[in-house]
Amino acid sequence: MDIEYLLLLQRFRNSINDALTPFMEAISLFAVTYLIIVPAFIYWCIDKKSGLYTIGSYNVSVAFNAVLKLTACIYRPWIRDSRVIPAGDAITTATGYSFPSGHTTTAVPIYGGLGVCARKVHKWITTLCIVCLVLTAFSRNYLGVHTPQDVAVGILIGTLTLFGMSKLFKYVSAHPEKENYFLLGGILFGIGSIIYITLKSYPMDYVDGKLLVDPQKMMKDGYGDVGMLIAFCTARFIEKTWVKFKPVLTKDSLAVGLVGAVITFFLVQMIGSPLQTLLGLHWGAFAKSFIIITFIVAVWPAVMKHSASKHAEIPENTEIPERIQITEKSEIVA
Repeated sequence: MDIEYLLLLQRFRNSINDALTPFMEAISLFAVTYLIIVPAFIYWCIDKKSGLYTIGSYNVSVAFNAVLKLTACIYRPWIRDSRVIPAGDAITTATGYSFPSGHTTTAVPIYGGLGVCARKVHKWITTLCIVCLVLTAFSRNYLGVHTPQDVAVGILIGTLTLFGMSKLFKYVSAHPEKENYFLLGGILFGIGSIIYITLKSYPMDYVDGKLLVDPQKMMKDGYGDVGMLIAFCTARFIEKTWVKFKPVLTKDSLAVGLVGAVITFFLVQMIGSPLQTLLGLHWGAFAKSFIIITFIVAVWPAVMKHSASKHAEIPENTEIPERIQITEKSEIVA
């Protein structure tokens, strides 16, 4: 039934000469490449707690997805059924295993987190986030690279992560002295996950002498995804212990935040290949994720704080009222 659904979408694509394919590819690409910049900017300039909640949920979700994907080792739809032909360039980016959908698992905690945070103040943002989330999930089926099950489980992982992180933030808000234990737990989980995906066995199936899925490439993705969680926990400890920045909404802070967004864009675009050349496939991917998340959570906040302290009209200890609330009572100590 899942393959028949993909074939139905495939026939529709063909009937309109792939008119929607570039749009669906763009929606998918944005979710896993540049979407992280949105909560980063919110974290820096508008609402630290909401930004941290969204970024943290994203990091937990993708790390868990990586472990599950490399445990299940389920092949892509076109490997399971040769009638499925992915659209456009999707097949070049959708390599490796299929279950669960990584794009969906990325989109749900970010779009969902932003939507949850905005729902009581800016309902139009929540509506927009829901539309973008649904489009991202559907695009994976439309492009023929994931089955409905892959997408459904991706949605489930992201949703459970958002719920769990909301409860965790509420608990830490009431017990701030416990936060370091959770951060240490995240780091230990990440280290254990790296060891697990490195040592476990993988399918070694060949067709016409060619390996269907290269485990080394899949492990690279796993190192990168788990690296985000380790980086988040580490950077959060650094920020809350030494940086302790407080976002202020001014023209100057917005300008510095935009510079940070541009730097993040270039980090995403440019540091992957040099790091892999220097450190190897796996640790290069890990280092890229670690650098990007550390930059977002700890490094650029330090720059924002230093920049704010240099302007007389923005006292260093100024904090604007929260613009967006995670829930009425669920907040992390920031």
